[in-house]
Amino acid sequence: MTHPRIGFACQYRHAIRSLSLAELKVLETACNTRTTTLRWMDGVSPQVAQDKLLEVVTHNLAAQLRLLAYVAELPPALRMLRLSSDLLPFYSHPRVRDFYQGVERQAWLGERFAAMGELARGADIRLSFHPGQFCVLGSDKPEVVENSLAEFEYHADMIRMMGYGQRFQDFKCNVHIAGRLGGAGVRAVWPRLSQVARHCITFENEEKVYGVDDCLALADLAPVVLDIHHCWVNENDYIDPHDPRVARIIDSWRGVRPTMHYSQPQERLQELGFAAERKLEMAELLKVLNKRDLYGHSEVMWNRWTNDYALQFLDRFDIMFEAKHKNQATLLFYEQYKQRFAG
Repeated sequence: MTHPRIGFACQYRHAIRSLSLAELKVLETACNTRTTTLRWMDGVSPQVAQDKLLEVVTHNLAAQLRLLAYVAELPPALRMLRLSSDLLPFYSHPRVRDFYQGVERQAWLGERFAAMGELARGADIRLSFHPGQFCVLGSDKPEVVENSLAEFEYHADMIRMMGYGQRFQDFKCNVHIAGRLGGAGVRAVWPRLSQVARHCITFENEEKVYGVDDCLALADLAPVVLDIHHCWVNENDYIDPHDPRVARIIDSWRGVRPTMHYSQPQERLQELGFAAERKLEMAELLKVLNKRDLYGHSEVMWNRWTNDYALQFLDRFDIMFEAKHKNQATLLFYEQYKQRFAG
């Protein structure tokens, strides 16, 4: 995986947005995951709950395979996908996990995940997971740490069943440091992670507390995922592409092509007078809104100054887009900057 690529996260968006909501739902649901709730499952009989859960899981695995097939037909520079964490709802929850652990169920799951892995490797699709905000390995609460370890190992199980996790960073599973204990807490639980988990885990800087420097302090354990939007919010300016920390981030990947994350604040900033061609200066923005207003993601990558900035990393990083319009955001970006991907 040496050529530059950009990817999207978890869900498919159909290109023709003028279709009715019902039409879009049919087209998009075929490639997107579904879920249920513990509250609903508690309100029905155990058999009804298990039947519903099996239906959801069956749909999810088939949908994710269809999404992979879609990505496999894209140009090589677009073959990068973050898989959904919702493939197996409540897999790590103590009230549900027995549903998944039987020999026959594990074999059934293994066959379907193996097919996903084979398709991805055959099409040279770079894959990742991003466990959610409740995966807090650095918590000072033992019960939260136990739940977080179980949640991360759920992702490691899916990675293993797809045939990954066999060597360093053949698959990326990204988390924020998070929690009151921060990096010290992560170090404390590190030996408890499985080998698959340690092969795949990465640490991403976030916008509030644990920034780039905090992640670099853990670079001896795992690679650092540079999120340039989070860094901008955290440090009030964009990190220079030639900042010495960028070289240290690249080194943390130990020869594997690094991945970075890219997002922009929402398009409504244009209504406040911030043009697409201009650099978004934090001091100007904070005169008219709160920093928290910058956390939300845009629909597409509308600010062209920031696009040109992000493209300065493309020779060294693959870029995961975090935009509301998912694959359509990457397609639009690719068409606008196609020549840059060709070198």
